[in-house]
This record gives sequence, structure tokens and C-alpha cells, in this order.
Amino acid sequence: MDPITLIVTALAAGSGADAVPAPQDDVRSAVTEVYARLRGLVRTCIADRPGAEFVLAQHEADPDTWAVPLAKELTEAGAAGETDLVEVATALMELVDESGARDGKYDVTITNSPRPPA
Repeated sequence: MDPITLIVTALAAGSGADAVPAPQDDVRSAVTEVYARLRGLVRTCIADRPGAEFVLAQHEADPDTWAVPLAKELTEAGAAGETDLVEVATALMELVDESGARDGKYDVTITNSPRPPA
């Protein structure tokens, strides 16, 4: 999976944290926390892009409709090379889709990153 798709997918999954089954309250809490961190990192990444905050807010309300515009904003902001964004998005998907993460569904390789991995 490419980094932008992972970030957009994680944002969509995290905005639906209520989908985590009720007996897993500790998981729901972790999802909410990691989602907030991811959303904050995305907001920082797109801060200099006019209209991008609007796209992010719309994506949260309607991920299916706004996935492509958000992916475009993230791509143009250089999010694919932001290792912290990818790491947090991966962590969120590990919480939301443990079996998919275990099967390597969310494995991402970052190339040409402006910053070294943390």
C-alpha cells in the first residue's frame, strides 16, 4: 500500500472509532487517541495549503466522497515522505484491523523521505 492511501484509509477508519465492538473499550480508547494524533499530524502537514483543512473536515464527515481530494492534498503537501505520519497511520490500522495488519495489508515503504525515520 502506498503511504497516501494508508494515511487516507487510517483517517477514514479512525473517524469511525464507534465501529470498534463495545467489549473492547480499551481498544476504542486507543483508536481515539491515535486517530487524534494522526489528524493533528495531517493538519500540520497540510497547514500551508489553502482549502486543505476544509477537505480534511469533509473527509471526516464523508470519507468515500472526499478520499480522492484528500489524497491529492496530502500528495501535494509531501505527506508520502513523512515517516511520522506513516508510522501513526500504520499504528492506527493495527488497532482497527489487527488481522489485516498481521497479514501485511498496511506495509509501506517510504523512499526519498526528506527526513530519516525516527
